Amino acid sequence: MWCEDEAGPYQAIPHPAASWQPAGFPARQPHEYVRGGTAKLLTLFRPATGEVRAAAVAGAPNAVLHPWLRGEVAAIVAGLPALPPAQGAARATHAYWEQWRQGLTVKATLLPELPPLRVLLVFDNLAGHHTPELLCWLFAQGVLPLYTPLGGSWLNMAESVQRILARRALAGQHPESAHQVRAWLAATVRGWNTAPTPFIWGGKRQERRWRARQRRHPLGGSGAVTHRPLPRRTRSIFERSCA
Repeated sequence: MWCEDEAGPYQAIPHPAASWQPAGFPARQPHEYVRGGTAKLLTLFRPATGEVRAAAVAGAPNAVLHPWLRGEVAAIVAGLPALPPAQGAARATHAYWEQWRQGLTVKATLLPELPPLRVLLVFDNLAGHHTPELLCWLFAQGVLPLYTPLGGSWLNMAESVQRILARRALAGQHPESAHQVRAWLAATVRGWNTAPTPFIWGGKRQERRWRARQRRHPLGGSGAVTHRPLPRRTRSIFERSCA
């Protein structure tokens, strides 16, 4: 499974960030600057391995996104190991493809003849991702696009890794041109791929959040909580016997 997203635009302006500074001497950014243009980051992310395929570009219209996406997806499919004949035949059926689309309300029409399904590609709901030419090309490569629901783009893990990459590349920096922004983003992606981090649902971060919830105590049925357990007044045996 791979996830795709376009992040940005990132501006060539001072970017704030936390920093280790002596007390009373905070880091300062110029309050007057020239806007040096913007850059966007086209990203393909494989959560199972943490691998990122990305391109820092000036803009992401279909004329830029689709050629880049086709080139990267073709390279991904070409690098997959060959399937045994029996497994390839089973994956080339409409029933096998359709089992990955159960529950979807909007489905693109599949090709009459399909190759073996090799890749699941998670998209958001941009109109350019529904282009018939792009969908037919993906189907012909054995790639099935799946779309995050409206308002649920956070389900696309590519957005998570993009936030990490952008923060590493730009936080606390003052790029003076869009070219510099693109160069820093590209360098950060290369650094990430030297030691990629796999992403999973329900990892250590979710466990920390669950433990934090367990330490909260509701107050009177409202949305308010306290981090200290409320003492409960217990009645004595005499009070209970008189009740």
